[in-house]
Amino acid sequence: MATRKSRTAGAASASVAPALVVSSSHLVSDRSRELSEFEFGLIIAGHAFNRWVVRCMAAAGIKDLATLEVLLLHHVNHRARAKKLADVAFMMNIEDTHVVAYALKKLVAMDLVKSEKRGKEVLFSTTAKGQQHIARYREVREACLVASVGSDSAQNFELGELARFLRMLSGVYDQAARAATSL
Repeated sequence: MATRKSRTAGAASASVAPALVVSSSHLVSDRSRELSEFEFGLIIAGHAFNRWVVRCMAAAGIKDLATLEVLLLHHVNHRARAKKLADVAFMMNIEDTHVVAYALKKLVAMDLVKSEKRGKEVLFSTTAKGQQHIARYREVREACLVASVGSDSAQNFELGELARFLRMLSGVYDQAARAATSL
């Protein structure tokens, strides 16, 4: 019985293409098997990144924020300029501004972000408390994440190339989403 199993397994592996690491084998296309592998990598990297952001902020002293709220706090703080809701949503590539508005309201309620009405616009900026937690987040990030990546210039170059590739690919996915919407 064991011999038959091992022969069957050996015959099956000889006739099958190298195993793909994917989450949905039914979506694998002969035209781009690598796309399915990339999407699975993106899924698990995305979840790991989300987990990291939330835990880093918890270590920085705020345990009640979701990933989006942490990312919005950082973006509102970016370049120390007040930002409009629409600009924040656009920069983060979030189509539904209601999601961003809800998250910003939570950050305002926690006194991490403040809102200010200028004419017809509402602008958001970080408070002193928000800036303190952002500074602590940076310290935790340096100690736990940046130290793990190191300062290898070749690895950092690859990270930069990967970042450019991901931004380009976001346009491909956006275009595909527009195409799917019109079907």
